[in-house]
Amino acid sequence: MATAVVMPQQGNTVETCTIVEWLKNRGESVKSGEVLCIVETDKAVFEIEAPAEGLMLDRYFDVGADVPILTTIAVIGEQGENIIQPESTASLPPPPDKTKNRQLEIDRTPPRADIHNDARLFISPRARNTAQRLDKKPQLLIGSGPLGRIIERDVLAAADDQQPTAAEHSFSSTRIEPTWYREADELPMTNIRRVIAERMLRSLQNTAQLTLQTCADATALVAFRQKLKSSPQSFGLTSITINDLLLCAVSRTLLQHPLLNSTFQNDRFWLFRKVHLGFAVDTPRGLMVPILKNAQDKNLKTISLEAKRLIVACLESRISPDDLNGGTFTVTNLGSLGVETFTPVLNPPQSATLGIGSIKLAPVEVDGQVQFQKQISLSLTIDHQIIDGATGAHFLQELAQAIAAIDLLVAF
Repeated sequence: MATAVVMPQQGNTVETCTIVEWLKNRGESVKSGEVLCIVETDKAVFEIEAPAEGLMLDRYFDVGADVPILTTIAVIGEQGENIIQPESTASLPPPPDKTKNRQLEIDRTPPRADIHNDARLFISPRARNTAQRLDKKPQLLIGSGPLGRIIERDVLAAADDQQPTAAEHSFSSTRIEPTWYREADELPMTNIRRVIAERMLRSLQNTAQLTLQTCADATALVAFRQKLKSSPQSFGLTSITINDLLLCAVSRTLLQHPLLNSTFQNDRFWLFRKVHLGFAVDTPRGLMVPILKNAQDKNLKTISLEAKRLIVACLESRISPDDLNGGTFTVTNLGSLGVETFTPVLNPPQSATLGIGSIKLAPVEVDGQVQFQKQISLSLTIDHQIIDGATGAHFLQELAQAIAAIDLLVAF
């Protein structure tokens, strides 16, 4: 009996996956557990393995296809075995074509009475929130998810592909691209870059962002890091970095400032008792923000080991979606790249994010004398809708004190 290969669930928020590469062609033999294809979500890359041994009898999607989760993408069986395209795949409409007018398609096709009604609308929570934000009526949308479910990409397609006016059509049909475009290469937008672009724009459009900046005495921070680096190998502390120390300091300070350890979405404000600390990681595929879950309960060594595990997983494109979701606060460190100060952008629905700059010598007055002190810059962006400037300033003040006494902070 033929075995279906199904696009697996990748975390609680992933609705679709894009097929990046097929490693097996139709008619090729495969072994159970052998990698059949590579797929990409909006956050990471995954391998799909063969659930059984046999021949690749058919593949239902080409490279580049955006496939809803739990959809059959291929079938494995024996030579000469009759196969019927799975109903779940055959019943799915094709992914939204952004080169066509989606609105016209919606106008011509009446909603399905069994799923498109106000009482029992077959739509994912993520798509419902997006439709509400974009002022789109879900009842007029055609679902491309499993069994016709409306998912987020259906809402975005309806929002992006409005019918142009006559003037816009006339302009677009006669427009000539500038000659300098001939010397440029057009690059395809990857899923992760598309998501980053959408989230950054949405962040600036839907929040009242205010950035506060200060500096902290980094003398103890640098000295303590050097002490850890030269400690006995048996202690397992030599690989602890400046960033690990800062993550530890932030996780402790946030406990005293719950307003900053919060999320704000759909007019609902949540204060978290646990610190799920996100930190930005630069990867070849784009920015990723893995989450240190329950950071407030982890000691410095554990924070360092867990952070390194997450960083490697991001760089190798094997990070789990669950490790990228659920953050309550984000830290972005550009200090290692020589950036002194910058304005970090909020990571919605989080209410605050911290940017860390480089360590540099700065003149300070000590007992009436000017001395040079190692200082590290801190830039805190808050959502001014729910967090006052004074609240953010108190957090920065206490964090600066924690950094200045980092050796004492990690002692308890």
